[in-house]
Order: sequence, then structure tokens, then C-alpha cells
Amino acid sequence: MTDMKDRGKASESMFAIDDELEFKVAARRNKLLGLWAAENMGLEGAVADSYAMDVVKSDLEECGDEDVYRKVKGDLEGKGSDISEHRVRKVMAELMETARKKIMDES
Repeated sequence: MTDMKDRGKASESMFAIDDELEFKVAARRNKLLGLWAAENMGLEGAVADSYAMDVVKSDLEECGDEDVYRKVKGDLEGKGSDISEHRVRKVMAELMETARKKIMDES
């Protein structure tokens, strides 16, 4: 009986670690995406860093990536950029892998 409780606790612990890891990966991806978008909008330095943090915060609006996509795509369009939906989504996917590798290297 104790073995089952121990297994349950271990399973819950691993699930919590996985959730935390995925949160960190998504936040890192969003920051990188924000910096990419900032560069495409001609933002530099502290302004670009601030924009990247706004992108990170935008992910708290709803589950999934659509809130982040809408923010970045809308802001790019607002600055007159003609970067396509496909390109933004491709960059999001590429940066997710980059972020995952960076986070795993830090662990």
C-alpha cells in the first residue's frame, strides 16, 4: 500500500516538474519571439526588451498560443509589416525548440 502512495506522490511530483518546465519554455519562447518582432518593428535596446516582456505577459490572457500570436501579428501589422501569418507561426515553432534546448541546457 505504501508503494502505491509513494508512486502516486512521485507521479504528481514529475507532473508538476513537467508543467513548470513547459511554462519556462513557453515564457522563454515568448521573450525570444518578442525580441524577434521588436527587431522587425525597428525597436532596439530597452524598448525592445520592454516589448518582449509585454509579449511574455500576453500569454497569460488565455490558454494556448493564440493570444501571443494575435499580439505579435497585430503589432507587426500596426507598424506596417507585411510578415505573413505562416512566417510568424513558423518563427514561433522554431523559437519553441530553441527555448526548449536553452532551458534543458540550464537544467
